[in-house]
Amino acid sequence: MTRPAAAPTWVRMVVDGAPAIAFIGAYLTTRDFRLATWCVVIGSALALIVNLITERRLAPLPAVSGALALVFGGLSLALHNNDWIKMKMTIVDGLLGLALFVGLALGKNPLKVILGGAFSLPETAWRTLAIRYGLFWWGCAIANEWVRRTQSDHVFVYFRGGVLALALVFAFAQTPFLLKHNARQPTPTPDPPDLGV
Repeated sequence: MTRPAAAPTWVRMVVDGAPAIAFIGAYLTTRDFRLATWCVVIGSALALIVNLITERRLAPLPAVSGALALVFGGLSLALHNNDWIKMKMTIVDGLLGLALFVGLALGKNPLKVILGGAFSLPETAWRTLAIRYGLFWWGCAIANEWVRRTQSDHVFVYFRGGVLALALVFAFAQTPFLLKHNARQPTPTPDPPDLGV
């Protein structure tokens, strides 16, 4: 039995970003943070199902992010405390950055394990890419924590939308680097890091 072909990159990007888009859209439409949190929970569950149907497996990063969205969204709803869902991005991005830097310190590169099938890069390029993503994720985690602690729910939602757009810009900004170092052609567009909500 042959393994099913991976879903196109744009499908994965839509599935990965759908919960965050649902959250932002619901809040901007209703100004109801609790309803928007319900949309994250439902959107995350649907994203996991779509990922399972299209690829017949759960990709590690979307699976972990989706599961944490369900947990933190559920805690926010059960405890009537918006901070839980807001903390998700801090925790996910902080852990992703930590995993990359710990992996590099141990002589491993988790990013290569995740993306190695799509790119053929020399070790120095993999290391550079991992450092870039690690710093990006940590920057997002720190910014998220500052916004969560100091700003209103309304500002947080706009910030969340900005981070989603920034993630896409960051991912596409890596394309020249990948084109320069990738020995396998054609070079696919890199998936943006999964950033939370």
